[in-house]
Amino acid sequence: MKELLKQRVMEKLNFSQEISDEHLKGVIQEEIMKISEEYPLLLSDKIRLNQEVFYALRRLDILQDLLEDDSVTEIMINGYKNIFIERQGKLHRYPGHFSDNEKLYQVIQQVASGANRMVNERNPIVDARLNDGSRVNIILPPISIDGATMTIRKFAKEPMTLAWLCEREAFSQEIAKFLKILVRARYNIFISGGTGSGKTTLLNGMSNCIPKDERIITIEDSAELKLNGIDNLVRLEMRNANAAGENQVDMKELIKAALRSRPDRIIVGEVRGEEALSMLNAMNTGHDGSISTGHANSCKDMLKRIETMVLMGVDMPVEAIRGQMASAIDVIIHLGRSFDGSRKLMEISEITGMAASQVALHPLFEMNEDDELTMRSELCDQKKLKEYGQYEAYQKLMESFKARDQPVEI
Repeated sequence: MKELLKQRVMEKLNFSQEISDEHLKGVIQEEIMKISEEYPLLLSDKIRLNQEVFYALRRLDILQDLLEDDSVTEIMINGYKNIFIERQGKLHRYPGHFSDNEKLYQVIQQVASGANRMVNERNPIVDARLNDGSRVNIILPPISIDGATMTIRKFAKEPMTLAWLCEREAFSQEIAKFLKILVRARYNIFISGGTGSGKTTLLNGMSNCIPKDERIITIEDSAELKLNGIDNLVRLEMRNANAAGENQVDMKELIKAALRSRPDRIIVGEVRGEEALSMLNAMNTGHDGSISTGHANSCKDMLKRIETMVLMGVDMPVEAIRGQMASAIDVIIHLGRSFDGSRKLMEISEITGMAASQVALHPLFEMNEDDELTMRSELCDQKKLKEYGQYEAYQKLMESFKARDQPVEI
């Protein structure tokens, strides 16, 4: 019935003119009335058909309902017949599917073109974003053997703040206050974690603690950060090469461009390769308060990953790389998933310099056996706390951690 209705609507439309949503809805309603004379339909069926055909012609077909469902956090399409969704950290198979491969390809092209990306057999792997900031990864055959795949990681519609994360039990109010102090005191922070652990979500929350009078430059593969209330904000996004393999702008070039644009802070959405050295250089050249993210299994593992990423682009002694890390990064925050699928802050460690040719990690907070983040020690380097007026707030917070007698307001 849906395909019949869609075909009749398409025959009625004049594609030589611009078609508004209102006009399209009117044509769909008119054709539903005609079809219902031939095939009796319940009112609920008419409403459902109206919405499904409109979504198929003007939105993202069967995905539109999932995109508008706030309880769905991730959508995974494995070929046109298989759709899986994540709700509250658990995966479920979705009963619906695309009508055929052609419709899935149409939706994929619609998503890619909307983000100014090109996806085809020559360029089968693409990262993009939707208008609401949701992250999209597309893989086409022959790379994806069983059909085209598309993964959509949705972003919450409401602003992501540390208080918002506290409400979802990612960490306590005391930890939120501690993170806010780190940001205000302009510590250079690296956020590590696995895929889907909440790195970008935490980065968003922490970024919203930055004073509103600073000049911030964000650098991303696909722009998805949502910084609120900052007037002097510059957002930079990578550009893929065109069909001729030309005009690519990578993250390394964007970081260099950002350094020439008088930023107070540089925020890099995710470091994946040789641009790691450029990020370390940025942190080492007076841009305190910079934040970035990367994939790793722990704070210690993040240091090894950064070493490897730097060596992808330049041949330099490992000791020199470690020296760069020790002087550039102040704090590493590690995120992970609990056994129940929830995202948690697992570890916070301070980098205190070099010891025996290794980067010295000083644990500040660690997850205990009861799955609670507990304080291990205080910050060793408190110079920035005093320099940026956060020392008193920090001392008060430390007293609260030790006493554990009352909650701290964010």
